[in-house]
Amino acid sequence: MTGIQTNKNSCGKGIENTFKSLKEELGEALYSYWNIASQILDNSGINVIPPEPEYISIERNFFSALFLYSYFRAGIPRSRRVLYATANQCLRGMVTGCDNLLDNEYKKTLDTDIPQHAVKFRSILDIMISDRILFSILHKENDAGTLTLDQVLDATYASLRTLARSGAQEASEECGYKEMLKPETILTTIHHYKTGLLFQSPWALPDIIEKSDTKDISDIKNALYQIGMGCQILDDMVDLPVDIKMKRHNYVASLIWHGANLKERGGLAGKFTAGDNEKAHHEFLFEFPDARRIAATTALNFLNNGTRMLFDEAHHFMVNASIEFISARIGADRFLFDIENEAN
Repeated sequence: MTGIQTNKNSCGKGIENTFKSLKEELGEALYSYWNIASQILDNSGINVIPPEPEYISIERNFFSALFLYSYFRAGIPRSRRVLYATANQCLRGMVTGCDNLLDNEYKKTLDTDIPQHAVKFRSILDIMISDRILFSILHKENDAGTLTLDQVLDATYASLRTLARSGAQEASEECGYKEMLKPETILTTIHHYKTGLLFQSPWALPDIIEKSDTKDISDIKNALYQIGMGCQILDDMVDLPVDIKMKRHNYVASLIWHGANLKERGGLAGKFTAGDNEKAHHEFLFEFPDARRIAATTALNFLNNGTRMLFDEAHHFMVNASIEFISARIGADRFLFDIENEAN
């Protein structure tokens, strides 16, 4: 996973070659997605813009790289790793497009010449094109004789089902929650579906296509689940002010509300009534030090356990690098300055 700081001198040539190969596979998958999108939109009046070099960077596609690595750990051959990585870019396009519409924003999956201000249609196009690319790559495998028609159909259906669980949870919060659930309940009934299972969705297709004699991958799926849960808690730390305003389930808010620190609970109650919870400033969470430390420790434990389980022992030098990258990418690293060593 070049692009992330690693100690290559101690890793050996074989390890370096492994990550180099996986980066090439990721690039092949991403360009396949882009090329098929270009073919589908040909003569449609919409032009796909050629991608910049950063399009295939590990920094921009870190979670896609983790999912690709999980296929490597499971012993899946290269050609099907690329197939699944391409499919994951399709799932990514669908999820990002839906999130954009729900959050009234635009995070780019596919760059086109559609006007930048047309954010809703850009998101809709990302969803539609990703769905068609997914069917296209599965149909190609059927033509090549590597997948049966039943497998193509089952994989197509599974791709929707695996995203629907997370989507249904998101939908349940559109009008805000009716009660502040306890922290453990949020983890087991909200974040379990919202992000934990979502991080296992890249295995929806391999579960159907791979042979039944493939080695047990329950630990790999559990690793991805824990990474997802850790990411969601970090998201909650960053999104605390917005989630309070929108009355969305938030693990940190629950820690404050149901915690033993009455001063912090009173401070949170004030945010509900004072009308200043729109100030999503960087210092907001520091007003609740006990909840911050519990949330940070819980998130880092999830991430530490997940990455250690996912990476082969020879690749454990990637554990801390991955956690640091994830925390910074989400924007929660500023909340972890006095916590990190406790999770390692």
